[in-house]
Amino acid sequence: MKGILGKKLGMTQVFTPEGLVIPVTVIQAGPCVVLQKKDAENDGYESIQIGFDDKKEKNAIKPELGHAKKAGATPKRYIKEIRGIQLADYEVGQELKADLFAEGDFVDVTGTSKGKGFQGNIKRHNQSRGPMAHGSRYHRGPGSMGSIQANRVPKGKNLPGHMGHETVTLQNLQIVRVDTDRNVLLVKGSIPGPKNSYVSVKSAVKK
Repeated sequence: MKGILGKKLGMTQVFTPEGLVIPVTVIQAGPCVVLQKKDAENDGYESIQIGFDDKKEKNAIKPELGHAKKAGATPKRYIKEIRGIQLADYEVGQELKADLFAEGDFVDVTGTSKGKGFQGNIKRHNQSRGPMAHGSRYHRGPGSMGSIQANRVPKGKNLPGHMGHETVTLQNLQIVRVDTDRNVLLVKGSIPGPKNSYVSVKSAVKK
């Protein structure tokens, strides 16, 4: 298992030698710093904690400053743990870059989807509307609430509410190109989140 943190820069397209067009997402992958190593003896499991994107020291609290200085690094804005790795291959303070992955690798990308705010049941749950004629008393309403004997809304009922801004993982995305000079990964297809949002890239679990 390998993993790195990055930032979604946007989308573009690349051409194969056969002339086919492949839509790709551009990810600024690293440089990341290994902030901490966790082992089974002290923490109950094995993982590494990595950080991405420097934060000004004046904006960091004292625990963040002390945690980063142990690794000889500056405070980071985005911190995640990567499990299923070989601890012996990593050291605290080590720098991880885009060359961690190679062209053709399959990865799982996790990000936060775009927030849509408060939305109705038609947009949020893809429900159908009623007739829009003047005689109709039902246009875009949520419909029946079920039995009133229960005196409550059934759990899990599709109703209006907050939409988006959720953690989403897309699996089995292929890396089309690796630009080691710019620390950039070109991943086939789209990934969740707006431009300049943070994402984590890990080795595909199901490949």
